[in-house]
Amino acid sequence: MPMIQVWMRSGKDKAYRAAVSESIHQAMMSVMNLPEDDYFQVTHELEKEENYIFDPNYFGMPRSPDFLMIRLSFNARPAAVKQRLFETIADNLVKSPGLRREDLGMSIIETNFENWWAHGRRVDKETGTDARMSGGD
Repeated sequence: MPMIQVWMRSGKDKAYRAAVSESIHQAMMSVMNLPEDDYFQVTHELEKEENYIFDPNYFGMPRSPDFLMIRLSFNARPAAVKQRLFETIADNLVKSPGLRREDLGMSIIETNFENWWAHGRRVDKETGTDARMSGGD
């Protein structure tokens, strides 16, 4: 049951926001073998610079006002899986909605499986992941 949060400046249309959401979810299904219905995202749209503050040249790379920050929260995964997830999300967002890689930042917060709850969720006691997941990393 990952929880995804996305921060962006306000003003993007519904199709853009939907493409961001879908690109992230497709990457998570592909890399982490998530079931299609294991989908929970919150988009935070922030007004202007005073509420969305970042250096437009941090790490020496120009960032535009389209910069997205994505926080992924889920059970622990191996470093290689997390790196593959970052790259797949970035690749997907470049394709749709056409985001520049330079305008993307991501972080992961890992939690123990016992820190998640949703009525009806079936947990594999060995992996701590959704019992419907098979063959995932």
